[in-house]
Amino acid sequence: MAQFRGALPQLQGELFLTDGGIETTLVFHEGIALPDFAAFVLLNYPDGQEALRKYFLSYCAIARQYGTGLILESPTWRANPDWANHLGFTPQGLADANRQAIALLQALRSEVGGEAGSANIPIVISGCIGPRGDGYIPDDVMDPFQAQQYHSEQIGIFAETAADMITALTMNYADEAVGIALAARDAHMPVVIAFTVETDGRLPTGQGLLEAIEAVDSATASYPAYYMINCAHPDHFEAVLTPSNRRVQRIRGLRANASRKSHAELNDAVALDSGDPAELGAQYARLRQRLPQINVMGGCCGTDQRHIEQIAKACKPLFHAAL
Repeated sequence: MAQFRGALPQLQGELFLTDGGIETTLVFHEGIALPDFAAFVLLNYPDGQEALRKYFLSYCAIARQYGTGLILESPTWRANPDWANHLGFTPQGLADANRQAIALLQALRSEVGGEAGSANIPIVISGCIGPRGDGYIPDDVMDPFQAQQYHSEQIGIFAETAADMITALTMNYADEAVGIALAARDAHMPVVIAFTVETDGRLPTGQGLLEAIEAVDSATASYPAYYMINCAHPDHFEAVLTPSNRRVQRIRGLRANASRKSHAELNDAVALDSGDPAELGAQYARLRQRLPQINVMGGCCGTDQRHIEQIAKACKPLFHAAL
């Protein structure tokens, strides 16, 4: 049963951590092959399930250490029909994987409930939605109605589970985000939209980040609970985050890359660029000081437990009230 679907605790403004870059961590640090960068395939194997458990438990430990809330994001960024078909999954197998991903997080929440999942330190379960196509390139472009139809099946499955919310990560054009928000609204699920940007702070389509937020809010009567930025370094988007802008005020979360490289450079890289965890933590703290509504903090490509711990260390003192 969902615990927080009716009232997401992160909306109260205290610090909530998320995980780092799950795919880059599993591939480069754990040596696990992920076809098409699809972490959900690990759910098919006992060893894969244990690797996912180990990964998420490490973030539960950080939340416990720093006394923060935690959002557990399901490993289902690639678990949509097109990618699943390419990976050889049947529709039933895909549906089962999405359910199993949430069940895994539900079990973890119960397991650590006396430590990092108490009433004072809540653990929120999020069903992760990824783009239909490439995360960096807006291919397989859909209009909002097509996107709503395409993503409604996965969102509908999450609605039948213990998932508290939906998070759409690495959205690279506004129409797909609109469709996801509408599908979530139909399923009565809270939804968060996370856009990715290029080194100029614009979406891969060239649309401005704030214009994309306005487009989604206008088309959905501001249905998303909030917005996030993911899969870009803070240097790439900090300049467009003017504190007084009402669209900037809708941004509550960050899941930045550790690397300053562009998406094209990351695609071509043969080694992982983990950046500087302490520097990234300090950048998050500066952003929090400028934009006090930002309270959901995690990482994306190249980040791992070291980065999230540094983010917690740098940012927790900026939150004065106890959870």
